[in-house]
Amino acid sequence: MSLRNASFSFTQPILLASVALFTLLPTAAQYPGQIAKVSQDAPTLRSVAVFEWTGDQAHPKASRLIPVSVFDGQDLQDGGIYLARPQPLALSAEVEYELKENGKTVGLFDISGAGQEQGSWVGLGAWKPLPAARPAAQKASSNSLIDDEESGRPVLHRKHHPGDAPASDSSSNSGSAAPAPASDPDRPTLHKKDSSNSSDTGTASNPAPDPDRPTLHKQADNSASDSAASDDPDRPKLKKAKKKKQEDVGHVESLPGITDPDRPQLKRGKSSGNNLTVAPTLMGLPPDMHQAVAVSDAKNRPEHLWDFTWANPDDEDKMKLALEDTARSALGLNPPPPPAAPASKRAASRKKATPTPPPPPPAPLADEQFRVFELAYGSGATLVLSARTDDQSAPQKFVTLVAQPDLYGNVLVLLKSVTDTAHLDVTPRMRLVDAVDAIADNRGELLFELRGSTERQFALYRVLRGQADRLFASAPGDIAPQGAK
Repeated sequence: MSLRNASFSFTQPILLASVALFTLLPTAAQYPGQIAKVSQDAPTLRSVAVFEWTGDQAHPKASRLIPVSVFDGQDLQDGGIYLARPQPLALSAEVEYELKENGKTVGLFDISGAGQEQGSWVGLGAWKPLPAARPAAQKASSNSLIDDEESGRPVLHRKHHPGDAPASDSSSNSGSAAPAPASDPDRPTLHKKDSSNSSDTGTASNPAPDPDRPTLHKQADNSASDSAASDDPDRPKLKKAKKKKQEDVGHVESLPGITDPDRPQLKRGKSSGNNLTVAPTLMGLPPDMHQAVAVSDAKNRPEHLWDFTWANPDDEDKMKLALEDTARSALGLNPPPPPAAPASKRAASRKKATPTPPPPPPAPLADEQFRVFELAYGSGATLVLSARTDDQSAPQKFVTLVAQPDLYGNVLVLLKSVTDTAHLDVTPRMRLVDAVDAIADNRGELLFELRGSTERQFALYRVLRGQADRLFASAPGDIAPQGAK
């Protein structure tokens, strides 16, 4: 090898490496950077909504689902506008909500569609009950697993076919034969082929039908396969539409006699719309409307009940009476105390010693609602009372109180809201819906409906350290003026 050839042989790998380097430069320039993997512990979305219906909850006459909030792992977002394309994410099709009462799941609501009602998005769907739990499979009895003394030895049994001669008693006479083992459904069994029906030519015919022998069948009619598949209760079924029997329309004279309700007909005038089916929707705020909390979460979380158990049942009545007295004072229902008598009259009254009349009974509270919650494990009681006046001659007044017992057993009012029908646009009426865990931290928040005369919104309040603070409020939505009450 010459020196020139040797130099070329050394420089050739250098040139190839340079070409490869320049070839990889555009590819490296397109690399966006390090791709972060999605953590399995990433927070999941949790949506809170309010389910409103009229009639029976199992069979509502009309219903709707109003989104309130969506927790994205860090903050609470407005459920009515969060990721709206165009409907919000909380009202996407096939989203399932759990309907809860005091923290207990009482039903399910599946979203089938969404629409706007007076500028706000509402969800439409169907209420369905909770699925029934399957009964636990019965364990096999221990008596069915009894083996004989030689359970380790394989035993071959001959299957008894119809028409065979009964077995001889030779085995019983012989002392060396082992007793027949107990029947075991899981033990493999070998069967002897029956050749009694073989032909004279020496070729064996088809064996006798054996229920344990796999058999190949010809393709049968679809109706037979459907009936066989219907025996499995867990098999998904598709409901087929029933085909109507076609009528003979070969003659023109028979056309007027056709009575098909689904046949289109041309008529003069306006359409009556008998063939149109409208989904039952809830419009406005009817007086018989009911509300319940609805929660949708991708994770299955255990139920957290908000019931509070009193150590002394008499304490609940004591707290309720104290809150009712505070509510009457806020509504102006308590009569003012009588004016103090002059000193001369006091002496005269002492001489006469007339008995004082008993105090009048307390004024009744209309539409009273009293609830007691335990918003966290091991926490104290949180009391909520709301009521209104029933005097039709004067503007109605509304009051809502949130309180807790103090260290001395007295009622400590944390939040008081008082308004009337003339100031609902400034101070809306607070209507308690229920307690709900909005951010999945095992602590409940109080969900209120803030209803004005023309608008309403929903708000979450957190009770902590002797304070009741507003945690979140949704965007206000328009309501029917005649529905406000």
